[in-house]
Amino acid sequence: MNDREEIRTALETARTIAIVGCSPKPERPSNAIARYLMEQGYQIVPVNPGHRAILGETCYRSLSEIPGDVRLDIVDVFRRSDQVAPVADEAIARGVKFFFMQQGVVDPGSARRLEEAGIPVAMDRCILVEHASRGIPRRNFGPSVER
Repeated sequence: MNDREEIRTALETARTIAIVGCSPKPERPSNAIARYLMEQGYQIVPVNPGHRAILGETCYRSLSEIPGDVRLDIVDVFRRSDQVAPVADEAIARGVKFFFMQQGVVDPGSARRLEEAGIPVAMDRCILVEHASRGIPRRNFGPSVER
């Protein structure tokens, strides 16, 4: 967990990042980080049950509602620590490649289950800080739908 090389590899190879708890409010950290990631060339999939679209992208109620042909490389969670477990279960079922719990989000039990399922975890880490501090070049990928 929190392995710097695994984090770097995940950020270098990812195309699509689901932002669980993404807010439509520009002043919220989840929105600012989603915008930053979009500016870096990642495809963002907002997850928030109260909205239909955020930042011009279709918003889903949960990870399980995202269509199966949408590639999910990283799940980034902006939820309280006590709300991570069901998101982790959905990420395991979906077979995501990497799971981020944002700064302040800590759930060792979910982290253990994710890692047992072969999904690396960054816990209590900010994806923006991790990305910016590594000098990873801007991504230039096509659509996130696998064909």
